[in-house]
Amino acid sequence: MSVKLTLCVMAGIVIGFYLGVPPLLPLIFIPILLLVLFGSIKRQPRNGLPYFELSTSAISIGVGMLVVGMATSESYSKEETENIYLLKVREVLKPNSFSQSYMTTILAVDHVSTSGKLLLQLSLDSTFTDLKVDDEVVVFAKPLPIAPPLNPHQFDYRAYLKKLGVTHQIKTSPKKLLIKNHPKRTVLGVAHNFREHIISKLKQQSFGPEELGVMQALLLGQRDDISETTYTNYQNAGAVHILAVSGLHVGILLLLLEFLLSPLERMRKGKTLKLLLVVALLWMYAFIAGLSPSIVRAVTMFSFLAYALYLNRPTNPFNIIALSMLFILLIKPLFLFQVGFQMSYAAVIAIVWIYPKLQRFWYPEHFLVRKIWQLLSVSVAAQLGVLPISLFYFHQFPALFFVSNLLVIPFLGVILGTGILVISLALFDVLPLFLVKAYNKVIHTMNSVIGWVAQQEGFLIRDIPFDATQLVLGYMIFITLVRSLSKPTLKRMMVPLVGIILFQGWVIWKNVETHHKEQLVLTHKTRNSVLLHQTGSTLNVFTSDSTNLGNLAIAYAVAERIQNINLLPLKNSYQLGEKRLFVVDSLGLFPLEKQTDYVLLTHSPKINLERLLDSIQPKMVLADGSNFKSFIARWEKTCAQKEIPFHYTGEKGYYVFNVENN
Repeated sequence: MSVKLTLCVMAGIVIGFYLGVPPLLPLIFIPILLLVLFGSIKRQPRNGLPYFELSTSAISIGVGMLVVGMATSESYSKEETENIYLLKVREVLKPNSFSQSYMTTILAVDHVSTSGKLLLQLSLDSTFTDLKVDDEVVVFAKPLPIAPPLNPHQFDYRAYLKKLGVTHQIKTSPKKLLIKNHPKRTVLGVAHNFREHIISKLKQQSFGPEELGVMQALLLGQRDDISETTYTNYQNAGAVHILAVSGLHVGILLLLLEFLLSPLERMRKGKTLKLLLVVALLWMYAFIAGLSPSIVRAVTMFSFLAYALYLNRPTNPFNIIALSMLFILLIKPLFLFQVGFQMSYAAVIAIVWIYPKLQRFWYPEHFLVRKIWQLLSVSVAAQLGVLPISLFYFHQFPALFFVSNLLVIPFLGVILGTGILVISLALFDVLPLFLVKAYNKVIHTMNSVIGWVAQQEGFLIRDIPFDATQLVLGYMIFITLVRSLSKPTLKRMMVPLVGIILFQGWVIWKNVETHHKEQLVLTHKTRNSVLLHQTGSTLNVFTSDSTNLGNLAIAYAVAERIQNINLLPLKNSYQLGEKRLFVVDSLGLFPLEKQTDYVLLTHSPKINLERLLDSIQPKMVLADGSNFKSFIARWEKTCAQKEIPFHYTGEKGYYVFNVENN
């Protein structure tokens, strides 16, 4: 029953979020449905329409719409005007080369108490001390909507933040902030500061920089100090989950605690005491790890599992998983849209479901072979569970994932246990040097093993096209295939067969669609000019600097299912059907004939734009990210005076010249 209720609540959250259902609507209909439910209890016929189940499902969907409506209503979306904002820092985000960002809640606007969330983005300043969780700042600024992606098939940061309940941001410099003294402290802030204190203590020890970065991620969920190379190695080896304090770590910790505290069961009411201690220690670890969303989710889930172990009676594990999921979603419904939440529960459900089947399929008598098979079964089950999600978000598959897991996971319990001991001793300044060197060597060895697996690039399948339709069909095939293989019958096998046919049919349709597609896209790239010309399954990338492309062309090619990419120098003229595009670069040369429909300004040409417009009378002027912003402002003003449309990719994003319709 809990599984059905959870699925209905999830459906309500999805419906409420994407349709933008206000919380008042389900709040009105839920009491009416409760009356229907009460009436259906006594009038439910044995054979007939299941009024009770339908009413319960409708109420659950309504509850999902209600909680997500209340969560999204917290987003700040009022009139964008300059005001005095009192903000409280809730999360410190990873900095980039230009700015440091913070997730904040609004305490007051113009001294009036207000609720909501804002993204605070500060330009980097070497003289400014970074803000911490719970800090309160006053700033006079105008919130702006989060900008959409500037390039096609780029990561949509606006959609990502919307699923966190954030729709607006404040961009300012640290010098315009007023930091309040003695802000009100919260549990989240205390946990974050305690984690920073632990990290400072660890930095005083003689750990290597790479090893220390991995330690912080492995034990405390802090990944900011991991080098890009090390993180990429873990990602390519299919072991990046080791660097995220989540279900794997908490599950291992639960097993350790269950084993270490098992002597308490001999005491009177020892089982109850053991349960309380296990749950308390799990939440203590969550506190040490900074109470991040991933650790809170994992500890909540395994607290329910600890209670199931305490009951020590036959119970459906799916009910326990569903109850933990339901509990989390009722409090934080937007967690449903987070990749970590989706992958954690997909992995756990797959392990609970598939692992026993694999053990029944083969149970080796030899102890060592049996243990290897058990580890391999867990790894394969988890990887199958998250495979469609992983392909959808990351478009790659590490074929040697089972090797890295077999080499690391068996020792992860010892690594975690020793790491907690290292943290405890470091806090009291009694960490012996031999333990520092030994643990540093262990982490170094783990990094080396992962690095070796990651170097086997022939087993890393990259750039796999995989869209939302394939995600749904992929899970349909996976679920029905496992059910069919458990009890194979012709009728059961027909369902996954239909799923495979639909999946292949969709892939063929998308490939045919790509084959007949042609378009030219002006993209936005700082200090570069890039035109993407798609002709069927071939992408010609016209650029002024082929070394400054990033993943722009690759992301486009993967999403559009393009197989061939050619890098070509940027030309001065392009024929788009019956229309013409002329590129004016830093030389400032332009045609004199009045046959140009589009003019693209690149690399800040020193031209008299008014004269150019009078000479060739284009229908539209475009400018990309290679130009100075001062030039952009002047050109935009000139085009406005001449009543000619002006498109700057830095503000309006990419521009598509649809060659097919020209």
